[in-house]
Amino acid sequence: MSKIVKRGYVPTDARDFGEKQLPNLKASAEEVYYLLNRGYSVKNASTFVGNHHLLSERQRLAIARAVSPEKQIQIRKEKQLSDSDLKGRIIHIDGFNTIITLEIAFSESLLLDCMDGTVRDLAGLRGTYRLVDKTDTALNAIYETLSELQIEKAVFYLDAPVSNSGRLAQRIHELFEHAPFVVETKIENAVDFLLKQQQDCIISADAIILDECQCWYNLTRRIIDSHFEQYPYVKLL
Repeated sequence: MSKIVKRGYVPTDARDFGEKQLPNLKASAEEVYYLLNRGYSVKNASTFVGNHHLLSERQRLAIARAVSPEKQIQIRKEKQLSDSDLKGRIIHIDGFNTIITLEIAFSESLLLDCMDGTVRDLAGLRGTYRLVDKTDTALNAIYETLSELQIEKAVFYLDAPVSNSGRLAQRIHELFEHAPFVVETKIENAVDFLLKQQQDCIISADAIILDECQCWYNLTRRIIDSHFEQYPYVKLL
């Protein structure tokens, strides 16, 4: 775990998301937004617009993750909790979703400033994960922030099919041993489904989870914005 890894870094990002590409990306994002608001699916809209503008697969993925229809943005913002709402609450954390995004942030790799206010990355687990040098940094940032927010309990949900989920659960318990709140880890086969069904506070940037859960808190954004004076997010709209 001591090896230095730049989580989320892809060499072509400097080209695909550089200043020369941004006008084309922003125009593409506007067109996808228009189509989403008229009932097109994200997949169909991003494929159609991506083909027209000759976007790379990573550019298309960025637009699909950053852009949301106006109705869904409104719904998500109405369910979003403030800092003060978390005091004394049990929170349910989408573990890999949250931790990997923070590992990418502390690696200073590409992150998206999304229309619904969340921060999303372009990483894909594909069943594999390993702890890196930024893992402890991400976990310690979560520890400090949750302590400040005075929560009652944090439950980390980790995907069972993903490699090293057990090792990550063990590391969470080691670093959170003296936390001023209760800590629990759950290694489950259907994390997304479980989080969508939870009635209490969800920590995730997964759009499907945010649309279906009862309430959520934007922990990743809070941590990144508190640790970086001005993170160089890619903002498409």
